[in-house]
Amino acid sequence: MSAFLTSVSSVVEIVLVIALGYYLRRTKRFDDKFKGSISFLIMNVALPLSIFVQVLTNLTRDKLASLSGGLIYVLISFATGYVVAYLLMKILRVRKGRRGTFINMFVNANTIFIGLPLNMALFGQVSLPYFLIYYVANTVSTWAIGVFFISNDDPTKEKGANKGNFNWRKLLPAPLIGFIVALVWLLLGLPLPKIINSTFSMVGGIVTPMSLIYIGIVLADAGLKSIHFDRDTIFALLGRFVIAPAIMMAIVAVAKSSGQVMPQVESSTLIIQAATPGLAVLPILVGQAHGDVEYATNVVTTSTVLFVIVIPILMQLI
Repeated sequence: MSAFLTSVSSVVEIVLVIALGYYLRRTKRFDDKFKGSISFLIMNVALPLSIFVQVLTNLTRDKLASLSGGLIYVLISFATGYVVAYLLMKILRVRKGRRGTFINMFVNANTIFIGLPLNMALFGQVSLPYFLIYYVANTVSTWAIGVFFISNDDPTKEKGANKGNFNWRKLLPAPLIGFIVALVWLLLGLPLPKIINSTFSMVGGIVTPMSLIYIGIVLADAGLKSIHFDRDTIFALLGRFVIAPAIMMAIVAVAKSSGQVMPQVESSTLIIQAATPGLAVLPILVGQAHGDVEYATNVVTTSTVLFVIVIPILMQLI
């Protein structure tokens, strides 16, 4: 029972900060420019510096080698998720314009704005290396595969038409670059001056609270009254909160039963990340592909709200 209460307490803290962002946005304290600015600050400045420092703080060369197994497990779970989502999409006959959103909800999670602060609140800094495993796989999956499904779900395109150009630069967003630079720094054994470490840590410390405030702003813009449940929404939410973590739990169970050594904090991190809400950028990506933006906004909003209920239950199970 204590684990359940601890997880509830941690989620409540997160919700209160989200509520602060929601309130300040609804009362017009935050304007549209601030929303864009805070997103840029987190994604392009604070988060890369935070990841850089935390990788060098929490990883060693030996530990880095041991994490490769976790990455394989995550990739297997993603591949399985895509297959399940595609089959269900066909069985349910999800209409064009919603298919890309439906598939992405099964596989790709909001690891940055919700997954990261949630993981830090539940498991602490020691879980960051395992979070980074999921983050790397999720980033590549989103921009290499998820975007492909969305762009090919454009209802305005005729069958067989030109599918457009893929922006390869999206495979290397600033946080991922920070992670790669940190890995190179670690492998080369380069020293990190104390003043640089302190400065990067100070700036990186704003990631968690600012990310939660950003989610509150997104929810305020979407409007809680817009939340509704139809068949496609219900199955997309089941994919995000039931099927995805179930796949990850099954893979972890098989790995442990076969004799693979996996710390509890690693398995817990991977399972929790598999159940975090849908990508906050989904409505933007769907809008660019002329898809059903209302559906994308609805599933992102509902998953963001419902995760408050799902996470304590999942914590109790794991």
